[in-house]
Amino acid sequence: MSLILASSSPFRKAVLERLDIDFSTVSPDIDESRHADETPRDLVYRLSAEKAREVAKTHSGLIIASDQVATLTNGDSGNDEILTKPHTRENAVLQLQKSAGNTVTFLTSLALLNTETGTLQNHVEIFKVVFRSLTDSEINNYLDKEDTLKCAGSFKSEGLGVALFERMEGDDPNSLIGLPTIQLIKMLAKENIAIL
Repeated sequence: MSLILASSSPFRKAVLERLDIDFSTVSPDIDESRHADETPRDLVYRLSAEKAREVAKTHSGLIIASDQVATLTNGDSGNDEILTKPHTRENAVLQLQKSAGNTVTFLTSLALLNTETGTLQNHVEIFKVVFRSLTDSEINNYLDKEDTLKCAGSFKSEGLGVALFERMEGDDPNSLIGLPTIQLIKMLAKENIAIL
């Protein structure tokens, strides 16, 4: 059975390549807008399933889809602010200033759809990054060295971004990159695909 990654993300593709399995990629075209009153967890859970189902309209096999949001807890209001891709240096600086000394929680959903049986496995992995206090100089030095304008939260944990952290808390660091591989291996095993 063919394996399809429903993503155009080079980061997710690189993570999946590490498992040394054959797969193809297809970019799903869906509306990723957040619904009214939708929690970050519900949002990513829904979007990964929608991405898988969208690709299933034109492809068959096992479809892997994922979605991710990063949230920063606002101590004043108690509400979680979703950190998006910054797209500009100014936005990246602001995001890192807000994150400094605080905890950013990544919610990464993973869906595996078997188009033959219609079986959909779906899981949300939580991973927390505790940022150390950062000076504006450290933030700007980091952004000079690493292009993070297309990364939620304005950093790359697989790169120099680790220098921004006090500690990390979670089961699978690959979930930070957008593809929880420990859970994926478990899901694939349920479909009789062994990695080893």
